[in-house]
Amino acid sequence: MEYKGYTLDKFQVEAIESLERNHSVVVSAATGTGKTLIADYVIDMSMEAGKRVFYTAPIKALTNQKYKDFKASYGEEKVGIMTGDVVINPTAPVVVMTTEIYRNMLMVNDPMLQDLSYIVFDEIHFINDIERGVVWEESLIFSGEHVRFLCLSATIPNARQFADWIASIKDHDVDVVRYDKRAVPLTHLFYDAHIGICTADELEETLDDPRLAPPRGKQRKKHREKLASHVDLIRDIRSFGLPAIFFVFSRKNCEAKARELAKAFDFPGQEQKQRITEIYSRYMKPDLKRMQSAQSLRAVINKGIAYHHAGMLPDLKNVVEHLFAEGLIKVLYATETFAVGINMPAKTVCFNAVQKFDGISFRYFNSKEYFQMAGRAGRRGIDKEGTSIIVYDRRSDSLEKIRQFSEADREPIISQFKLSINTIINLINNHDDSEIETILKSNFDYFLRKQGSKQVRILASWNHKKRMLEKMGYVKNDELTEKGWFVRHIYANEILIAEIFATDLYKRLSDMEALLVVVAIAYEGRRGDRFYGIRKEFPTSDRIFKKLSNNQYVMKNLNKRHLNNVIRITKAWANGATFEELFEYSTLEEGDLIRLFRQSIDLLRQLKKASMTEELRQLASDSIAKLDRDVVKVEL
Repeated sequence: MEYKGYTLDKFQVEAIESLERNHSVVVSAATGTGKTLIADYVIDMSMEAGKRVFYTAPIKALTNQKYKDFKASYGEEKVGIMTGDVVINPTAPVVVMTTEIYRNMLMVNDPMLQDLSYIVFDEIHFINDIERGVVWEESLIFSGEHVRFLCLSATIPNARQFADWIASIKDHDVDVVRYDKRAVPLTHLFYDAHIGICTADELEETLDDPRLAPPRGKQRKKHREKLASHVDLIRDIRSFGLPAIFFVFSRKNCEAKARELAKAFDFPGQEQKQRITEIYSRYMKPDLKRMQSAQSLRAVINKGIAYHHAGMLPDLKNVVEHLFAEGLIKVLYATETFAVGINMPAKTVCFNAVQKFDGISFRYFNSKEYFQMAGRAGRRGIDKEGTSIIVYDRRSDSLEKIRQFSEADREPIISQFKLSINTIINLINNHDDSEIETILKSNFDYFLRKQGSKQVRILASWNHKKRMLEKMGYVKNDELTEKGWFVRHIYANEILIAEIFATDLYKRLSDMEALLVVVAIAYEGRRGDRFYGIRKEFPTSDRIFKKLSNNQYVMKNLNKRHLNNVIRITKAWANGATFEELFEYSTLEEGDLIRLFRQSIDLLRQLKKASMTEELRQLASDSIAKLDRDVVKVEL
């Protein structure tokens, strides 16, 4: 079968045949094998039938990329995008969105869902994510009976089980298509300070060599262990392994290692340097060119080296992605987010470490995390094989544990179903008791267990939270009160926001104080964040807390430290400060500042939609106007 100039593989044909039968399809196929062509086909098929398709992705960078790709394929008027940042052409035949947006549309029975035929869930294995996985599960549970699913993932060991669950709750056929063979074979290697590039077996043979083992006891402090150098590794693979993505799990280390490598290598020829300059200039607005971050990046990309992480300004990430896609970047130091969905493979993928901090402690990768990143090695139609190289640290790494996650992707899809306040409110509004019980028993965990303690806990959680909502005045006689209706459009920190803004409590605050409260709620602290001059801000935060003091829930749940942290940067930005001036007030990186203000804008938009008073709608609109300017504005 030919499609878009490609001769399709058997698994692609199988998936397309299932789509033509109006079945849902779960595609479990290795990275780089062409799952995107299946999504393209379902879009073409639905558009020809006069139906709509939604394409969901787990991260905004991927939705932005897909939006640009689909615009190029189908034309600007036929493609829309909906994220927390931006809404463009939402009634188009094809709409790209974050999975959270789709879930939120389902909860309020958005009219735009009526003529939806298929929804594509890209990276469906994100259902495993502890914090966000419930969004994917709810999206499947609450989708209309007429909607079919195309679920895409690199590897799903329990794909048949997952498909059977969907079929059981949606009462339609769900086919599984597997293709485990990579388009480009992947070789797994190690890099050791003593023996260089080696296989796991070759490394194992040397681990018991007393001459190479780090000393123990008192001698350990005196001994300086020989550590593998990323510069030496690049030197060793330069002749056969570039371009390379080097995964480093620290933003600062990404930048530091890029600068170190730039001292040792200068990859591009003169023509390539001219092309780098041309592309860089295309993305650089005059005010951005002056910023230290832009100048630092310029210094390394001129050497064919770059870095990519969430703390960077969007335009700087965009220029790196463009240069890498054109083959002008030979070594890219990146954090884990670069591996999610963005179609930018390299010949080699290197790992600076195989343990990461997950918010609680350091742990080894699981197999899905490893293969998500290692899968970027090997360019279809260019490379005969891709190579994954783990930099091995004899002091702390366990070869046995590395083998456990790197030999095969064994991580099954599991349930992360839990009840948010927003979910409970919308269930009460949209369903009767019998329907609610059925929905609560529709989660994937219940399907796997049929009974058990976790299901009992979900039912107990429902009863407990419903009683709390009744006690706090959100539900009365199984119907939503005015506060309950407000919460339908709030998707995080629901009760805290409603207790302030669905009551008259916010009217005690000035407009600026109300904005500060919103930004404080939106702020998600990272380890190492530092803020300057906080003591000077105590009068402001004390004044705000005094005005809110008669609401115990707010006093207990509004984070005073977060409020103190954001006061100076929020006031400065809202009063017209330049973006560069904000760096005087904290150690927040540029990308984190933009993310904070964009999340605050998203929350203000939720407030505006939830509000039943013109006064609050106007406050939200005015606050949005204060934040939504210059580098914070989204440009696609």
